[in-house]
Amino acid sequence: MKISFVIPVFNEENSLAILHKEILENINSYSYEIIFIDDGSTDKSYEIIKDISRKDKNVKAIKFRRNFGKADALQAGFSYVTGDVVFTMDADLQDNPIEIPRFINEIINGYDLVSGWKKKRHDPLSKKIPSKIFNFITSKAVGLKLKDFNCGFKAYKAQVVKELDIYGDMHRYIPALAFAKGFKIKEIVVEHRERKFGKSKYGIERYLRGFFDLLTVKLITGFTRSPLYLFGKIGLFFGGIGFVITSYLSYLKIFENASLSNRPMLSLGVLLILAGLQFFSIGLIGELLVNQTRKHNKQTNVSIEDKINI
Repeated sequence: MKISFVIPVFNEENSLAILHKEILENINSYSYEIIFIDDGSTDKSYEIIKDISRKDKNVKAIKFRRNFGKADALQAGFSYVTGDVVFTMDADLQDNPIEIPRFINEIINGYDLVSGWKKKRHDPLSKKIPSKIFNFITSKAVGLKLKDFNCGFKAYKAQVVKELDIYGDMHRYIPALAFAKGFKIKEIVVEHRERKFGKSKYGIERYLRGFFDLLTVKLITGFTRSPLYLFGKIGLFFGGIGFVITSYLSYLKIFENASLSNRPMLSLGVLLILAGLQFFSIGLIGELLVNQTRKHNKQTNVSIEDKINI
């Protein structure tokens, strides 16, 4: 079995050599490759990666022209992995490579994706509390009970990463995306070490972006096959309210001869009915697009189980 490591890097010059050494100490006799993705670092990170690769031919490097973000870095690394099991981890040494054998054991036991849970976090409360709220909301929204969606320390069967398409800040929702495709997910408690070098690259604004990405994930995992289920419900809601308003005003006009020219509710009712029709139309167009996609993808409804020789 071959193990691949995909490690995004952004200004982590002091930790790279240490991380490389620790990984080698914990992979036992497995063959391996380590892919560092330099996500637009402004320090000497890329030079250090090149120096490591000269000494270890199993180390590869991808360099971005500027900082594109963690999701793009992971997606680039996933495109080049050749291993049977793929690890993702942060380059700041807070993920401890001593956990690697435990992840591999769970993969051997039949899980497709094993996600770390930083049960004891060495972070300030300003990060811990929003993280707990984020994980609770995400768990309820996607129907997958995990304590730590955002932990970057994960292990995957190769097939999982080949089926992922992540962008924006959707790296936080990888377990949800994999779960929607039918992969088996397991969460294990991992050690979270204190940061020794540098500083965190994320601020509170990531939770706002994460909210929008959660809506995207919910849409593509819950309604891709039947868009009308989503847009039809919205259309019924707006159209129903509009119908009630216009019906009431029609009653007043017909039976009580009331004047409607000075009633803004008439315009509101008509607007809501039109909005309902618009949402229905979007849902129907979505159904046509999904139907065309199904015709060109014979494996849409086929569950494929990959097999790893261990």
